[in-house]
Amino acid sequence: MPLDLLSALQAHRVVAIVRSGDSKVALDTVLTLVDSGIELVEVSLTTVDALAVVARARDVLGESAALGVGTVLSAADARRAADSGASFVVTPGVTDALAECRDLGLPALAGALTPTEVVAALDAGATAVKLFPASLGGVAHLCALRAPFPDVPFVPVGGVDARVARDYLAAGAIAVGVGGPLVGDGPEGLADRIAAFRVLVTV
Repeated sequence: MPLDLLSALQAHRVVAIVRSGDSKVALDTVLTLVDSGIELVEVSLTTVDALAVVARARDVLGESAALGVGTVLSAADARRAADSGASFVVTPGVTDALAECRDLGLPALAGALTPTEVVAALDAGATAVKLFPASLGGVAHLCALRAPFPDVPFVPVGGVDARVARDYLAAGAIAVGVGGPLVGDGPEGLADRIAAFRVLVTV
C-alpha cells in the first residue's frame, strides 16, 4: 500500500535526514532512528551506497517503514529509488524526478524557496514542499510564504535544530527535516540526541 506521506508528515512532524560516507554507519543510523521512534527517515543519495542502505533497511524493517531517498535529481534517480524500496522521495528543487514520481505513484517532497518555485513544485505533483534552504530566510520566510499559500504543507529543511524546529512548527510547518543536529555522525549517542530533541519538539 503506498505511503500516505501527507498524513505521515502531519502525524510525526520530523523527517530525519541521513548522510554518511560509510554505508554501514548509515544503515545502523537508519535502524537506530526507527527503533527510537523516528518514523520518517530519508537517506540522501550523497550517502555511500545509499540505495543499498535503503534496500537493506527495507528488508530489516518491513514494508510499513516510511523510508525515503533524498537528493533525487532525475527521473532515473526516482526509478532507482523506487526499485530500492523507497516509499517516498525528496528533491532539492523542481526536477524531472517529480513527473517520474507521479507516474510511479511515489509521493514526493519537492524543494522550493520562492513563490514561483512553490507553484512549480505543486504543479509538478509534489505532495508537500520542502522549504530549502530554510536557513536563508528562517521562520519569517515561512510566515511570508504561508500568507499566499495557507494550505500548502511546508517542510523546512536546512539549518534546523530542535529549538528552530519548534519555532517552524509553531509557525505552521507541517513537519521539519533535520540532519546533523539530530542524526550526528552516526548511531553512537543517537538515542540520547533523540531524547533531547523530544524535550523541545513533539515528534
